[in-house]
Amino acid sequence: MSDDTLDPLSPDFAEQFERDDARGPCQLYLISPPDPGANFADRLDRALDAGPVAAFQFRVKDIDQHAAARLAEPLQAICSNHDVAFIVNDSVALAKRLGADGVHLGQEDGDPREAREILGPSAQIGVTCHDSRHLAMEAGEAGADYVAFGSFYPTTTKAVRHHPDPSILSWWATLFELPCVAIGGITPDNAQPLIDAGADFLAVCASVWNTDEARAVEAFAERLAQSGG
Repeated sequence: MSDDTLDPLSPDFAEQFERDDARGPCQLYLISPPDPGANFADRLDRALDAGPVAAFQFRVKDIDQHAAARLAEPLQAICSNHDVAFIVNDSVALAKRLGADGVHLGQEDGDPREAREILGPSAQIGVTCHDSRHLAMEAGEAGADYVAFGSFYPTTTKAVRHHPDPSILSWWATLFELPCVAIGGITPDNAQPLIDAGADFLAVCASVWNTDEARAVEAFAERLAQSGG
């Protein structure tokens, strides 16, 4: 692939991209459903038994921190037993309280620098960057451990306004070592273009929890294995 064929700002760049083996294979990143339900711990255990998962993000809304902590603790133990990183969405305070492996911050959820001061040097800090190269570079400069782009496909999990082209993953992976996460409506059937474009992680929610979670994880594992994951 010669340099004169590459235009990192072109939507066609994702089709030209060749993954650097030094980045490692793309991996699966599970996100909890908005309302996990009473038997969710069993479902999470079953999902993590079904195939390789790199991280699990605890994402619940509209409950106080005490209730969130009670809900999170058994899930955190399951992740620990499976050697899966336990990431808290939005709340640095809850991540600190739980001793979580990290926190994922939206654009309105605080500064990665402040999160680092509170959670320490070993915490994994991710930042939502939507479809913005600028926000991603700012997050990297602020000390984030990964950046997340999306929504790449229609999703019912949350309201979204940003729909990047997969070429943003290729652009990022070509220029920066920091991992990038693809999110939004990803299924085993539509994941391949994002893997090919350079995603280091596929963040998935509804495509796992709205069906048989074990079979869904198995399907993702098969897709990733076929792609070198």
